Amino acid sequence: MKEKNLRLRAIDESDLRFLFKLLKERDPNANISHKKMPTFLEHEQFVKSKPYSYWYVIESSQTKVGTIYLSKNNEIGIFLKKIHHGKGIGSKALKLLITKHPRKRYLANINPNNIFSTEFFKNNKVIVNFIIEEGPKYFFSTFKINNNLDNNSNINNNLDLLISENN
Repeated sequence: MKEKNLRLRAIDESDLRFLFKLLKERDPNANISHKKMPTFLEHEQFVKSKPYSYWYVIESSQTKVGTIYLSKNNEIGIFLKKIHHGKGIGSKALKLLITKHPRKRYLANINPNNIFSTEFFKNNKVIVNFIIEEGPKYFFSTFKINNNLDNNSNINNNLDLLISENN
């Protein structure tokens, strides 16, 4: 499917219900941001707190299909409605975000149970941080890929694996 009319639009209050419905679609076992589904009021307060540097609704042909954000730590989060998975929309939205907000590197914190997101970010050459909970300890595995966009927009990468323990 060709997505010629894909755009990123900054979220606003009119997107609260869409964002909440999107949140309901997420697999609770793959989340790292919350252990249980928030109430609509909690969700509304979270959105209004402006938790990210940049947060967009992904629109395709003027239809809301997902969301993408860039945190203050250059962490990228993206989620598409399930019916739009596998159509190349996520990769195009990621490229739009990176073009709008160039950085030397980007991160993606992903629950290791979220195989779909892990493969998506690896395929798009973004650093992947796995957060693994074992009892009271969290283990972080970071796949570090330094991204440099040259004049031809080619991505050069350098891969290292770091494993650390955080109490």
